[in-house]
Amino acid sequence: MKVLSGLALIALSLTLAGCGKKDEGNATSAAPIAAVSAPAGTSWSETVAETPEGNFVMGNPNAKLKLVEYGSFTCSHCRDFAHESSEELKAMVDSGKISYEFRVYVRDPIDITTALLARCGGKDIYYPLSEQFFANQSAMFEKAQGLGDAPYQAMVSAPPAQRFGQLANALGLIDYAKQRGIAEDQAKQCLADTATAEKLAKGVEAANAQYNISGTPTFLMNGVVVENASSWPVLKNKLKEAGI
Repeated sequence: MKVLSGLALIALSLTLAGCGKKDEGNATSAAPIAAVSAPAGTSWSETVAETPEGNFVMGNPNAKLKLVEYGSFTCSHCRDFAHESSEELKAMVDSGKISYEFRVYVRDPIDITTALLARCGGKDIYYPLSEQFFANQSAMFEKAQGLGDAPYQAMVSAPPAQRFGQLANALGLIDYAKQRGIAEDQAKQCLADTATAEKLAKGVEAANAQYNISGTPTFLMNGVVVENASSWPVLKNKLKEAGI
């Protein structure tokens, strides 16, 4: 029997992880972490570097606390977290105490489509563009629901090099990206990048194997899963308990 690649599996169905997890519990507070100033003329929240795995890290590369989020562009809880955390999390990053990395946990073809476009402008606009794609989630879902099952299935059954471009066009995502500085030709090129799409899908397999992801968003602090924290108010308290 032929073994399906990560991309082929996600084209057929959602991953096992759901959207949203239970929030509860408290931890023992740690000693406060000292602030670290960014280099003159810069801010840590605008300092973004690409990791060897192809993800983007915001903040002080030597921050004592490294926060990682596994999130999905089609997850309503991840959208809510992005909206609620934005300003306060950036302020924490600007302190130099903490870095933040958003790792896309793709769950379906629309997720991959959005993720490819969010990456399309490179590291310097990745986080602002990701926030705007989260803000567009409801409008995107309305367009998706209006497609009908047969046209949608035809798109997700198309070869990967055409699949995500067709979806993006049908969902208005190419025009949305164009309004935010991504040229149409550039967007189409990113959507046809099957190597990156496959890499995103493989990232889900790796996350499941290493961290047993059961829902999104899932957070790591210094490589350890933060249990029972999927909303900003709860995670913020846990960050404070960790010394932020």
